Amino acid sequence: MRELIVLGTASQVPTRTRNHNGYLLRWDREGLLFDPGEGTQRQMIHAGVSATQITRICLTHVHGDHCFGLPGVLSRMALDGVTHPVHLHYPASGEDVVRALVSISSPGIDLRLQPHGASGAIAEGLYVRPLKHRIETYGYRLTEPDGRTLLPHLLAAAGIEGPDVGRLQREGSLAGVGLEDVSVPRPGQRFAFVMDTAPCTGAEELADGVDLLVAESTFSDDDAGLAHQYRHLTAGQAGELAAGAAAGTLVLTHFSSRYGDDLAMLAGQGAARADSTRVIAAHDLQRIAFPRRDRWPEGGVTDGPAAGSGNIAKARKEDHSEIRGSSPEAGHPTRRGGRQ
Repeated sequence: MRELIVLGTASQVPTRTRNHNGYLLRWDREGLLFDPGEGTQRQMIHAGVSATQITRICLTHVHGDHCFGLPGVLSRMALDGVTHPVHLHYPASGEDVVRALVSISSPGIDLRLQPHGASGAIAEGLYVRPLKHRIETYGYRLTEPDGRTLLPHLLAAAGIEGPDVGRLQREGSLAGVGLEDVSVPRPGQRFAFVMDTAPCTGAEELADGVDLLVAESTFSDDDAGLAHQYRHLTAGQAGELAAGAAAGTLVLTHFSSRYGDDLAMLAGQGAARADSTRVIAAHDLQRIAFPRRDRWPEGGVTDGPAAGSGNIAKARKEDHSEIRGSSPEAGHPTRRGGRQ
């Protein structure tokens, strides 16, 4: 299961309909909670989210609307008897604030503090880049290694069936048939979380080629001066970020209370500059399904030598159905067509 559950979409001042920040990304067996602001514990109840689902908590920075809900969430996890380790990622410069928040929460969970102070990997498939805000701020990027999609007719042409399919996936070759002979590339999924920042290189690197991009859009384009002053994005700048990154879907959030409950203007400004990226103006308690992986990447099915030979090559041309298969290759997560 992969989906984004929006727990809150307000910026510094909540409204009657928008709680402070809070975003839970369900990613297979992981549950990543981003920027839990005040009221996150209660929003989790409304959204049907269990505290036991959380395995990591990721703070972009230590402004209150992004972290003041931390004690309540940790206390709820202790009350619910969470036994698995919980990793708390945050900028190293916020150490004193984070430790103060942790100190007033209920004890009893295996909480592992993991500060970071530079770009790079902080866990398997999880990366950070610095953003441009008024205090030290980092955005997050989650990646899945690229894999392969098996083609049934290619398997049949090669005489591979039953348990041998799994063996081929694990070992990479079987009886002279390589995994690449009976499959096509399947790009891994990418997710980025960009919050509280002026336009910057870090935001661009995080967003590059992602399937789902969550980005702040605190101000309208008409208030670009305020956005520049407080180092935030306008809705149009968020759309421009998504377009430049060729992101699949852009989720706008972190809205200023000055715009009330009607977000059509911000959504329109974001979409106007987002090119072909799908744009969603998030609302509290919304569930957003993770976009499906590309089924047929450009160049994934080819004729000629790269397609193999004999019956396998013939079947490759005839069959475009698929079954899911994971790659046995470790594969360092990289962005599509460039650096990570």
